[in-house]
Amino acid sequence: MKLERVLVVGAGQMGGGIAQVVAASGRRVLLHDAAPGAVEHGLETMRRSLAKLAEKGGADPDEVLVRVEPVDDLAAADLMIEAVVEDAAVKEDVFRRADELLPPEAILASNTSSIPITSLAAVTGRPERVVGMHFFNPVPVLRLVEVIRGLETSDETAAAIVELARDLGKEPAEARDFPGFVSNRILMPFINEAAYALMEGVAEPEAIDTIAKLGFAHPLGPLALADLIGLDTCVAIMEVLHRGLGQAKYAPCPLLRQYVQAGRLGRKSGRGFYDYSS
Repeated sequence: MKLERVLVVGAGQMGGGIAQVVAASGRRVLLHDAAPGAVEHGLETMRRSLAKLAEKGGADPDEVLVRVEPVDDLAAADLMIEAVVEDAAVKEDVFRRADELLPPEAILASNTSSIPITSLAAVTGRPERVVGMHFFNPVPVLRLVEVIRGLETSDETAAAIVELARDLGKEPAEARDFPGFVSNRILMPFINEAAYALMEGVAEPEAIDTIAKLGFAHPLGPLALADLIGLDTCVAIMEVLHRGLGQAKYAPCPLLRQYVQAGRLGRKSGRGFYDYSS
């Protein structure tokens, strides 16, 4: 199955990174985001990322970006990769519209980190062609792609996405369609417990992250990682886990909720567990 023309919906941190790696593979990318200025900001972020990679022997940024075409709406493609906000209603709306506007043979993939693929597939008339393609942040650097089959995802669709991930220089790992899949079912309770340790005064953020980095050989501590992901995204994922699995241990830490209510969302807002204003 040829996937040469790829529509990426969402030009934020994840969508922009996905568009970058797809374009770097030689494919044509159509980039759409409904938010004013989001595509332009995404392209500028891509240019900075590509410039850093070029210093290490990567492709010329202009050669990659020439393959990225901003589009005002969803457009015909072989594959859509949705990377909008982690909200089921918003994602379902994208999938309904994609089902109407893209060719019937096109695959519809979601970069969701927790929302069931089966529920996204159910709003389309092609559930066998709906699949999860969960990249990790920062997309140009991290090699993992979690491939999630919905209840009706076909073998052909899953195989095409696995092949594409490898062609993008990634390592695909397949998971079943349960809340949080594998990655966030493990990661989010880890982040949540770190937030509880902070809330209960067990240690300061720097100490919590240092213990995780040096003690567990993690490149980034859980609180710094939460700031990178976005605390609002962490809370949204925890709520999906809590609802879907029905266990109290998945409920977001009150401190996480409080920070989100205060607008302390992490790096993207300038402050989360750490201050990034400088």
